[in-house]
Amino acid sequence: MTQQDHLVIATRESPLALWQAKYVQSCLKEKFPELDVQLLGLTTKGDKILDVTLSKIGGKGLFVKELEAAMLEGKAQIAVHSLKDVPMDLLEPFTLAAVMVREDPRDAVVSHKYASLEEMPAGSVVGTSSLRRELMVRSRFPHLKVEMIRGNVGTRLSKLDNGQYDTLVMAVAGLKRLGLSDRIRSIIPPEVSLPAPGQGAIGIEAVGNDEMTQKYVEALNDEDTRLCTQAERAVSRALGGSCQVPLAAYATIDDGQMFLRALVGNHMTGEYVTAEYTGLANEPEENARKVLDQLIEKGAKRLLKEVLGK
Repeated sequence: MTQQDHLVIATRESPLALWQAKYVQSCLKEKFPELDVQLLGLTTKGDKILDVTLSKIGGKGLFVKELEAAMLEGKAQIAVHSLKDVPMDLLEPFTLAAVMVREDPRDAVVSHKYASLEEMPAGSVVGTSSLRRELMVRSRFPHLKVEMIRGNVGTRLSKLDNGQYDTLVMAVAGLKRLGLSDRIRSIIPPEVSLPAPGQGAIGIEAVGNDEMTQKYVEALNDEDTRLCTQAERAVSRALGGSCQVPLAAYATIDDGQMFLRALVGNHMTGEYVTAEYTGLANEPEENARKVLDQLIEKGAKRLLKEVLGK
C-alpha cells in the first residue's frame, strides 16, 4: 500500500472528537473509495486536566499539540478538530487544510428545571467553562450565578443530572452530533449569545508540504464556511484570541454579502462592546478589519487590559 492510498486521522478520544473524526473518515471514503482511512486516538493535555479553566492552563493549544506531534512523526497525515478549539495561529509547518460545512453554531440551554435563562430565579447556578458564555450570563442575567464546569459532553451532562448545576449552556452542534438533541430545552439566539469564532465547524489540519493529503482534504472544504470562519478568526487573532479573552464573532453569507458581528468584554463585570459590518463575502479579512476598528473605537483595548491584567 502506498502513501497515496493510505491516510491516518489523529483525533482526541472524547466521544465528540471521535464522532467528528469518523464523520471525516466517512466523507473521505465516500469521495475516494480507493482510500484506506484509519483513526489514531490520542489523549491530550487538555483532556487530562479538568479541575481548572482552560484559560489558566494554556488555552486551546492543549487540545492540538499531541495530534500535531503525531503528524510530525508520520503517524498521522491529518488531525480533525472542532474549529473553535484550533489556535488562531498555527505553528509551522501546519495548515488549516479544510473547513467543513457548519452545523448549528448557536448555544443551547440544557436543564431539567428551566426552559430558558429568562425564567431562572435569582441565585440559580449556570455551568459553563467558556468566558464568552460567562460574560453573556453576567451581562444579561446578572441575578444568576456562573460556575465553571469542565469535561466532555457526557461528563458535563452527568454533573447536571447529579444536581451540581441548575442549567448548562452548551453548543448546539456538539449535542446534535452526539444524538443528544432531546437534552436541548431551548436555543439561545445569536442576539443574546453570539457564537464563538468557528463554533459548529469542523477544521482539518494537515502538514503544509504534504500536497497529496491536502488534495484529498480540500475536497471536503465548504467555501462559505471557510470564508465566514476566516473572518471570525481574524477578529479573534487581532484581539489576542484565546481562552483568556471573552470574545465572540459570527459571520453569515447571503447573496455574496457577508454579515459579521463581534463582541468582546469583561466576564468579571459583564461590560462589553459590540460591532457589526456587511461587506463582500470574498473579503473576510477586510470585513474583520472594519469590525475591529469599531470595537477598538468603542473601548475594546481597555476591556482586554482589564481581563488580562496588563
